[in-house]
Amino acid sequence: MDFEVQRCSRRCSKTDRELAPDETFYSALMVEGAAVVRYDFCEEAWEGPPAESIGWWKSRMPGPKSNKIHWAPNDVMLEYFEGLEDRPEKSDVRYVLALLLIRRRVVRLEDSDEAANATSEMILYCPRRETTYRVATQTVDPRRAQEIQDELAKLLFAEAA
Repeated sequence: MDFEVQRCSRRCSKTDRELAPDETFYSALMVEGAAVVRYDFCEEAWEGPPAESIGWWKSRMPGPKSNKIHWAPNDVMLEYFEGLEDRPEKSDVRYVLALLLIRRRVVRLEDSDEAANATSEMILYCPRRETTYRVATQTVDPRRAQEIQDELAKLLFAEAA
């Protein structure tokens, strides 16, 4: 099942107040049913990450001269990556996110392995967490690759400097 998570709503989820340019805010990701939902909070409404959150980060609303978009922190990306391990329907998303984490040097490719059932896996190591991951390699058609990129962008981009 696919799900969509929107970019920053530019409104506080708790107070419904519009976030001002250059204002600090917090974002949290929470699993709701089969979906991962992003909530944004103004600084005064933030009481810390909700207990059920799978990741959170602090950002700043873009100012009038800012148009840069940044990835969520590496720890948030790792949490999401680890959460996808038990979701076989998202194996292609996990594979693409693994490639992104390799590119960002959060994990490194240690080896690859071809199992007896002719499936191939990448063996990744994360020095930050001292953890080894096994990720099934996928063949992703260009249309699905674009869908995955859009999904990850909506979920893991923070519009802040």
